[in-house]
Amino acid sequence: MKNYLFISILVVSVFSSCKKEDPEPENSADPNAALKESIVTSYANIVFANYEDCYLTAVILDQKIDAFIAAPSQQNLDDARQAWRDAREPYGQSEVYRFYGGAIDDGDGPEPFLNSWPLDEAYIDYVSGDLNAGIINDPVTFPTITASLLLQLNLSGAEENVALGYHAIEFLLWGQDTSANNCGQRPYTDYLTVGGTASNQDRRVLYLSIASDLLLAFLNELKNEWDPSLQGNYRQEFLSYSNDDAIRKMMVGMAVLSGAELSGERMYVAYDNMDQEDEHSCFSDNTHRDIILNAKGIHNVYTGTYQRVDGTIVSGSSISQLAELFSTSLNAQLIQSLNDADNKCNSIYVPFDQAIIIPAERQIVLDAVLHLQSQADLIIDVASSMGYTIVL
Repeated sequence: MKNYLFISILVVSVFSSCKKEDPEPENSADPNAALKESIVTSYANIVFANYEDCYLTAVILDQKIDAFIAAPSQQNLDDARQAWRDAREPYGQSEVYRFYGGAIDDGDGPEPFLNSWPLDEAYIDYVSGDLNAGIINDPVTFPTITASLLLQLNLSGAEENVALGYHAIEFLLWGQDTSANNCGQRPYTDYLTVGGTASNQDRRVLYLSIASDLLLAFLNELKNEWDPSLQGNYRQEFLSYSNDDAIRKMMVGMAVLSGAELSGERMYVAYDNMDQEDEHSCFSDNTHRDIILNAKGIHNVYTGTYQRVDGTIVSGSSISQLAELFSTSLNAQLIQSLNDADNKCNSIYVPFDQAIIIPAERQIVLDAVLHLQSQADLIIDVASSMGYTIVL
């Protein structure tokens, strides 16, 4: 369960949207109006490019999963696992677009079907000590595994009842991580419908296929919400906000991710409990990349730059440029903090489930946690210097 006691950031004020057609008109005398508009447009372009990368890498993941379940082998399983790791690279950077009621996590956003965690493994499949656990091994209660069933069961009854998303697929590819020195070691033979290991292989094949298809569908939905070639999507809504409100939302995403979410739920809870069940990607031992990529996403938004999976750079006017006009000192402090955060996150021992246990490594984790917390405060100070209120 998530430790909400650690969470200290409240962002009540930012969820009140202020569209241009509503009261709070743009200040026509604002000398920075053109720069602000350019910052907002740049952000929208970066978000679309990032989500398009999420979708495109998920297409490859889906193809690799299809190849694996059509012909289970160690090589095909390894290929699918690598595709999952590759797909996490753009998604990890995209999480800074959350926390302000946008397309991903407004009332009907797809986030609960994409990246929910922590996950109770026994809700999906067999676990150590209970070979009959999970939806896959319960054909009496769930005679047929379908997309509608898994959508219905996702987060049903308990927060940890995660049936779909990256981490459900992760568990189905790796299985439980029961080793201090390695990730999950699920055998590919769990998917052999003739002569395989475990039970209900055909249901496991079907479950993995459906979960991958739904991940792809939700990411496509998210991409389309920011596609500049489409009409009536969230991008148009975001661009209709006052520039000040849009920039404030961007900084809310930065502050919440740096503070309560990344340093809190994703790092400190696991550090405090010394329990891998509280780490993000516990089956694949990929949590260190989640942390690094989340920090990088914050950096991306502030500097108005995103490097796509194919290596091309999407960039434009940045919040940093605007902040420089109000406080050179605070802008320099935040740029230094972002660089330091990248370095501290990259210094954490791998795998993360050992970094939170080995005495000599725990301090490095805690240093990164405390830095990210302080960085959240600094983001809010920078926002305040520009006249934006984010309440802690």
